[in-house]
Amino acid sequence: MQQTNPAPHPTPAGTPARARTSWNATDLSLIAVFAAVVAASAILPAIPVGQVGVPITLQTLAIMVTGIVLGPWRAGAALSLYVAVALAGLPIFSQFRGGIGVLFGPSAGYIIAFPIAAFAVGFLARIVFRRCDRFRFPALFAACTATSLLITHPFGIVGMMINAKLDLASAIAADVVFLPGDILKNLAAAAIGLSVVKAFPRLQSRPARRS
Repeated sequence: MQQTNPAPHPTPAGTPARARTSWNATDLSLIAVFAAVVAASAILPAIPVGQVGVPITLQTLAIMVTGIVLGPWRAGAALSLYVAVALAGLPIFSQFRGGIGVLFGPSAGYIIAFPIAAFAVGFLARIVFRRCDRFRFPALFAACTATSLLITHPFGIVGMMINAKLDLASAIAADVVFLPGDILKNLAAAAIGLSVVKAFPRLQSRPARRS
């Protein structure tokens, strides 16, 4: 007697499907698209802050949205692609900068943190979508804020200490001015990311890791 496979259970709206373990053409396209989104966010006018001159941009908003929507591995790949292309010379960093020389400027720590932050917020967002049926918005906001405070800002502070020759207290003072804007951007990222995943729940679910 031939055994028939049971029909798959439908995935509730807003809940990512079970993750695959390989990347296909769609995944690679999404990586490229979101790398371009981050690049576009850097083109918008940046606001230099303080004597160090590290600018306020919308890049961190785009990075958090990328992590929430794509999950850790593809988000990390998208930001790695963005940083690699910019360091190769394409002027897609803020203020139309590009090239390896950016790593010797005061923004270097923040730039190095981009792929790590994208991976981290993607990892935390995946936990939120799998385990939280309610209060996803505050949980995603908390994930974005934790990533900012534990990864983006510490990397930025170290970068300013090394390249701008600031002591720890001065570097922290130069960094803290970004916190109010980051709170607003994290709120926006949680709202945007949640809306996109609700509309396209399979986006965030693939893949769990690259094989």
